[in-house]
Amino acid sequence: MPETPNLEETHFQPIDTELLNTPERATHAPRILLLYGSLRDRSYSRLMTEEAARILTRFGADTRTYNPSGLPLPDDAGTDHPKVQELRDLVTWSEGMVWCSPERHGAMTGVMKTQIDWIPLSLGGVRPTQGKTLAVMQVSGGSQSFNAVNQLRILGRWMRLLTIPNQSSTPKAFLEFDEAGHMKPSPFYDRMVDVMEELMKFTLLTRDSKAYLLDRYSERKESAAELSKRVNQAEI
Repeated sequence: MPETPNLEETHFQPIDTELLNTPERATHAPRILLLYGSLRDRSYSRLMTEEAARILTRFGADTRTYNPSGLPLPDDAGTDHPKVQELRDLVTWSEGMVWCSPERHGAMTGVMKTQIDWIPLSLGGVRPTQGKTLAVMQVSGGSQSFNAVNQLRILGRWMRLLTIPNQSSTPKAFLEFDEAGHMKPSPFYDRMVDVMEELMKFTLLTRDSKAYLLDRYSERKESAAELSKRVNQAEI
């Protein structure tokens, strides 16, 4: 037995492989929320999320896509604003998410970042994003880039989401969709399907074990009152 004098044995627990591997399985369709990052009439990030939603539905998911039109800038309205409340309710409802942003000036768009900034790390002691799955995608007007998906990955980690390894980046998106808004057959389409398939697998694999996966030694040491005080501190 290694010497670990700093551990509080009351709160240190061995890994329970039975809880990890054989949780009680939910039977409802995985709930996936899709966010996109452009308000243009022909928004390619919106078309990409709509295409992704169709694939997720084929895989058996229950999907909802949030329309960011009318969402105020962070701190420019209260959390009781209807668009803010709609977004937060959808995040709470979801078990996984898809974030798809255009790349503008080498970064994700302000529309995309505004949506993420309105998603809190905690709501009344509940962390609405922690342990849920995330897939990241981007569309570009020019050559292929990964700036937006790399930034989305950083934000996903910060929001304590389980961001899947695969991702999608579609260059010259204006060439990849037909007049009806459907994505044309291509390796970029195939990659998007791959990403949605992987998201579904990770969501089904982890959603029923989420409570155990997020059970932490440090938080077992805290009392419920201390935990509530810490996660509900005033916004910075």
